[in-house]
Amino acid sequence: MSNTLTKAAAARQQAANPYSLSAALKNGGPMIWISCLIMGLANILNGQIIKGLIFLAIEIGVIAFLAVPNGGFYWISMLPGLGEKEMQEVWNDNEGVYEYIMGDQSQLILLYGIASLCIIALLVLAWQSSVRSGYKAACLKAEGKKVTFLDDLKSLLDENIHKLLMTPPTVFLAVFSILPLLYMMSMAFTNYSKEDSHLVLFDWVGLQNFVSIFDSGSAIGKQFGDVLIWTLIWAFFATFLNFFLGTFVAIIINRKTIKFKGFWRGCLSLTIAVPQFVSLMIIRSMMQQDGIINRMLLDAGLIAEKLPFLTDATWARVAVIIINCWVGIPYTIMQVTGILQNIPAEQYEAATIDGANPVQQFINITLPYMIFVMTPYIITQFTGNINNFNIIYLLTRGEPLQVGNSAGDTDLLVTWLYKLTVDQQKYNLGAVIGIFTFVVLAIVSLVTYRSSGSYKDEEGFK
Repeated sequence: MSNTLTKAAAARQQAANPYSLSAALKNGGPMIWISCLIMGLANILNGQIIKGLIFLAIEIGVIAFLAVPNGGFYWISMLPGLGEKEMQEVWNDNEGVYEYIMGDQSQLILLYGIASLCIIALLVLAWQSSVRSGYKAACLKAEGKKVTFLDDLKSLLDENIHKLLMTPPTVFLAVFSILPLLYMMSMAFTNYSKEDSHLVLFDWVGLQNFVSIFDSGSAIGKQFGDVLIWTLIWAFFATFLNFFLGTFVAIIINRKTIKFKGFWRGCLSLTIAVPQFVSLMIIRSMMQQDGIINRMLLDAGLIAEKLPFLTDATWARVAVIIINCWVGIPYTIMQVTGILQNIPAEQYEAATIDGANPVQQFINITLPYMIFVMTPYIITQFTGNINNFNIIYLLTRGEPLQVGNSAGDTDLLVTWLYKLTVDQQKYNLGAVIGIFTFVVLAIVSLVTYRSSGSYKDEEGFK
């Protein structure tokens, strides 16, 4: 019975995609099998000369890139050791000076090696497309049909328009996102750092960096645990305080009894108009020990001594959360205002007739509607706050900093990563933290969104 179902499923798949790779290799015959070695041959023999030559040119170009001296195969062969030859100092008798002969550079080996592997992967995709295209051309020719290169170009504006529209962004994504991401992730498995002069030549160390980061008994592991806990606390309060306080203010302004709604929204939106960099730098100067806030409070007699806004861990953490609310609430107000104005008024009228008070109307009508619509926005805000570099770095620089630690009491994972890489040149540890942050955020975002009503019930609030 199971074999029958398997064959039926395979038959349905074959009917849906008659020119699949498996069908081509199974039914294509010698011409298709030879075209597996010479890309585009089947297209050329079946009349699609231009398309076949394009596939052939891709194969020749990639093979030439891989086979030339210092080409792709060279960099791939260097990947296991990441280079061994150090820079040499040679005395030149004629010039009377030392000359330096450049040795291996592990950075270039790693980058070019990964790029070469990616090019091979792209060649495999082009090979698969070539085989399928050649098989399709052979089938159409057997049926007495002919598809020219011009027909293929026209199809890009019709049934294959997705290929035309998605190919450029996919290429840019691969070059500017996936390749750098693979390169940076690979660093996590090396000892690429300033320590022991491993900035030019470095080696693979396996999971050693991960062990040191997640070992709570080590100094770097303890700092990682503290920074991780503070990052999650910060992201929670920075996200949900902004959401609930922004929602509260937006509801107040949206009430029918409130006059000059545009004026109040405009006043609260001034923080959006002023560049965040300027605002945060001004606030940092105001919060200094001799800043205007402490001076005003002292002159007013409200405090007896200066408040340690930036020098005490608790004060600094509370301060950045409050300042983030001041910066972020106007954005929430703008989002919520548009949602409030789209909630059907009939629901409130029916609730009023049923005797529901404003709190009950908010809990049973307003809040569910807003949560449904704003779940993707809240998830985006949460992930953005975990990676909120500006607020922390511009306000506190991650300080106060304990003696012997590389992470300050207000450092997030992203600001600590910045310090490890830019200031201390510990690129291997920075890569580990980057991988961990990426994996956690990806899992949390996907699980949360797929569990929300916004994903499960798109028609729920129409």
